[in-house]
Formats: sequence, C-alpha cells, structure tokens
Amino acid sequence: MPGLKTNVSLAQHTTFRIGGPAKYFFAAKTTSDVIKAIRTAKKLKLPFFVLGQGSNLLVSDKGFNGLVVKIQNSKFKIQNSRLYAEAGISFSVLVYETGKRGLAGLEWAGGLPGTLGGAVRGNAGAFGGETKDAIASVKALDKNCRVINLNRGQCRFSYRSSIFKKRGWIILSVTMALQQGDKKKIQAIAREHMQQRRQRSPLEYPNAGSIFKNCDLRRAPKQTQKIFQEVIKTDPFPVIPAAAIIAAAGLKELRMGQAQISEKHPNFIINLGVVGAKDVTRLISLVKKRVKEKFGITLQEEIQRVGF
Repeated sequence: MPGLKTNVSLAQHTTFRIGGPAKYFFAAKTTSDVIKAIRTAKKLKLPFFVLGQGSNLLVSDKGFNGLVVKIQNSKFKIQNSRLYAEAGISFSVLVYETGKRGLAGLEWAGGLPGTLGGAVRGNAGAFGGETKDAIASVKALDKNCRVINLNRGQCRFSYRSSIFKKRGWIILSVTMALQQGDKKKIQAIAREHMQQRRQRSPLEYPNAGSIFKNCDLRRAPKQTQKIFQEVIKTDPFPVIPAAAIIAAAGLKELRMGQAQISEKHPNFIINLGVVGAKDVTRLISLVKKRVKEKFGITLQEEIQRVGF
C-alpha cells in the first residue's frame, strides 16, 4: 500500500505516550483507505488494530506485531439538524461546529478527547450524557469486510460499550440526529464542561483518561453503598465514581516506577517520565486488589489494551 510505514513507535500516537513499535503503520486519510487497509490485512491474515487519537489506550512495550491503521477520515456536513461525519474526525470539532449552529445533543461532551468513531465504539459519556443519545445510524465494516448500515437499536449500546466493541466491527461514518436549541446556552454548557475537565483532570501530564469504569451501584455490597452514599451520581444510571472509590482506598499518588495514581483525579494514571506499560499494568492490578479487599468491588477497566 502506498504510504505504508514500518517499525513506527506507537508511544507518539497515544495520549499516554507509552508503547512499543507497530510492525506496519498506515494513515488512512479517507474512508476508502480504511476499507482497503482492513481488507488487505484480512487477505494477508495479518493482525490489525484501528487507531484513532490514542486516548483510552494502553499499548504494550513490545508494540503491535501487525498493521496499525490510523484513521484520519474526517469529512463532515450538517444539514438542518442532521450531522453526517466520518469516524476519524475529532469529537471536539463536532461539539464546536454543532454548538455554533445552535444544535443541541453534543454539548455534554465539551472537552471529551478522541475521535467520533472511538466515542461511538465505547459509547463515551460524561455529565449525564452518552454518545448513543444522538445516534441515528452508523456505517461500519463487519468481520467479513462487508460495509453495513445499522440504526441505533441495532448498535446495541450499553454502558461504555456497543456491538462494534463487542464484535470488532470498524466504524466508518456516523449520522446523528440533533435538535435546534438555544445557541448561547448550548455553547455555555460545552465551555463549562471543558473548564471542569481542566480543573479536575491532570491534563498537564500524559494520560489515557479514565482507567476504570464507574461502579454500577447495584453491583456494590450494601455496606459499601452506605459508605459512598454522599457521592453517588447518575452516569446515566446510579454509579459510585471510580475516583471516589480509589481515593477512599488510600491510593492517591501510589506509584510504580514513573506511573502514578493522580492526586487531582484518582481514576487517572499519569506518566511522570519514561514509563513502561508494565508499570501501568502493575499499578492497575494493585488498585483492583486493594479496592476488592476494602470495599468488595471489582473495578472494570475502561481503557483498551493493545499488544499484550
């Protein structure tokens, strides 16, 4: 394939700044490029991984022994209250562009990192909103490399998941149904959420975003529910924030090598220097162990591991 590179460091393509080399690396600038790259990998029986902007990702120190396809297809258009966008566009761009047109539906995502495709795949959410809420349809590539179209119900969205995540289907483009609203109010909400992220998150350090999913209140022991009753929030159902659980376990600023639990936001692990993925995985394991012992909660990872 024209433009194919070899032995490319993935640390430079993730927000964590961690990871070894990709054996093969291809930047797909169009939807056609994405389809051709995946079909080529399938034909050659070559392992492949689709990379967006590299958030919510932990890459092994060994890297990835296959083809990494970095999606950069980023065309979009807005007609009336419908948004048509390719998977590689930054979600933050869509929040801005829809907001300035007075379209409501994405303002909850102010400051959310990553691509549209990544947000749809993981049904990203914050401040009570979820990506699925605005989805009309999704065009994707299935396991047999067929281009398929799914409506919102067929996407099988759940908490931080979807049919794309469960089946390994590749999102190509998305259609969203938005609503006309108060432009100033919509933009104010997006700005407020961006500001809250800056204040609460350790953005001054390389990080992957939230390491763990918030804990479904129904899965927590009754005694633990009582302990955290003051911090229970809706996301979009009642949850105990993972950050509050980790803090209560006394794990703030716990460190393994150059990987450290953030004091500012304990559900973030920050990269203080030259960090190996092993330091992060050891830290994750220790947090899970301590939380389980103290509160009877099994934390579930939100980040995706690659090359392990």
